[in-house]
Amino acid sequence: MKPLFLAMALSLAAILPAAAQTPAAPTVKVDSAWARATPGGARTAAIYLRITAKGAGDRLVGCSTPVAEKAQVHSETMANGVMEMRPVAALAVTPGTPTVLKPGGYHIMLIGLKQPLKAGDSFPLTLDFASAGKQQVSVRVEKPGAMGMEGMPGMKGMEGMPGMGH
Repeated sequence: MKPLFLAMALSLAAILPAAAQTPAAPTVKVDSAWARATPGGARTAAIYLRITAKGAGDRLVGCSTPVAEKAQVHSETMANGVMEMRPVAALAVTPGTPTVLKPGGYHIMLIGLKQPLKAGDSFPLTLDFASAGKQQVSVRVEKPGAMGMEGMPGMKGMEGMPGMGH
């Protein structure tokens, strides 16, 4: 009986460390990341995307990309007829309701572009979540003036609905 118990204990000990090192599935899903093409000499641009929390909520606490010197989450609001953009330290991601970064609302501001963004290109963006950690996504560059609805699954034709763009 002792040899059988010892063999089972050793087998279990060999399996547990491997299971503990298996990475957990991401708790947030990021999709539909896009930016508008910029003219030559532009120093700023914005990225829009959708974040969906799976299970518990999370917070977007940072971001970076090799195409700009700095990337920040910003809010865009109207105050006394003036458009105001402000950096946001963290953006809550609530389970059950996608967090949509869109023109006229929250977005990721790129400051110090290293080269113009050209329609049809794509570039990497790393998002840093408080719980889910770092996630890299690909940002596609759309034509100047794009609103992005045509690229978001299930969103085409919803441009006129409240909260769905300008």
